[in-house]
Amino acid sequence: MIKRNFFVFCVLLLIPNFLLAGVVSTDGNDVVVNLKGPIEVKTADGDYSVKLGGRLMWDYNYAELNSVADEDDFSIRRARLYLSGNVKDWSYKVQFNVGNNNGGTPEDLYIRYNGWGKQAVLTVGKQKEPFGLESLESSKDISYLERSAITEAYAPGRNEGIQFSGQQGDVTYAVGIFEDDSVGDGAAVTGRVTYSPIKSSDQVLHLGLAYSNRAADVDMTGVELAYSKGPYHLQTEYVTSDNLGVSSDGLYVQAGWIITGETRPYKSGVFKRVKPGGSSGAWEVVVRYEDGDGHYSDEELGNTDATSYGIGLNYYVNKFIRVGATFTDAKDNLSNDTGSEFRARLQIAL
Repeated sequence: MIKRNFFVFCVLLLIPNFLLAGVVSTDGNDVVVNLKGPIEVKTADGDYSVKLGGRLMWDYNYAELNSVADEDDFSIRRARLYLSGNVKDWSYKVQFNVGNNNGGTPEDLYIRYNGWGKQAVLTVGKQKEPFGLESLESSKDISYLERSAITEAYAPGRNEGIQFSGQQGDVTYAVGIFEDDSVGDGAAVTGRVTYSPIKSSDQVLHLGLAYSNRAADVDMTGVELAYSKGPYHLQTEYVTSDNLGVSSDGLYVQAGWIITGETRPYKSGVFKRVKPGGSSGAWEVVVRYEDGDGHYSDEELGNTDATSYGIGLNYYVNKFIRVGATFTDAKDNLSNDTGSEFRARLQIAL
């Protein structure tokens, strides 16, 4: 198992050697091979394609509980390979975890029909449920190295199901039925709608609302607000949950400044990874505040009602490689336990 994963990642890590290559076309211009990022082979008319890419995140993590060290190690935070492509109006994605000796656990495993245009897309298989701005942003794109305790506690993540989604002007929507294994063979209905009344090349105002009805009579509602102007960006989410009459809620607020002047990209209701505007890379400072019921395991507090403060620094070497560090300090509002985490990461994502 270790040898196999080592070989796979040797192949993956060789990919950057091709990043300076251009686009090559065969005689007759029938097939185009692109090596500037993920390896992609497609027909010139776009009817058929296949793409190979992945991500690797090496982390150093130091965490304390009540001022006593609880974690101090290097580890693979994420190691994934994906294969995606299309056959005319149909597309697919297969993404697996290949690190931490997990034997290739599937992340995304779905088939999608795009024949109705971007206003109506049908996706069948294992996929993210449409709940939460931070949850739907890729782990390779989020500004803070780890998602908030609020997102970790409430966002359903990936499950098998059927989803309709689309975009019409400045509005996006998604609704689906998914498996919910928290109670036997249960099911969940989850939906999300976003609206961006302001959207230009350097300014975005994002509004979002999500809802999920889950097995065991669990109802969750999430409210999203985000604003980006030039190098500054702000996002916040509030989530409330009712589980058989027991209520819980949580909030995070996150703000960032891209020191080198770039703007955080926004597309289809989510924010994307910062791309440096020059060869010297891009620098970003980010701060975050969290309060309420959440999953504060990164700070060693577990599932509880807590308050946390954090700060981070990112250096985007280019659009594929990122170096980052965050420090988060938290206090349990019930037990008064304290926890903290310092995390540093080297990431390559194609």
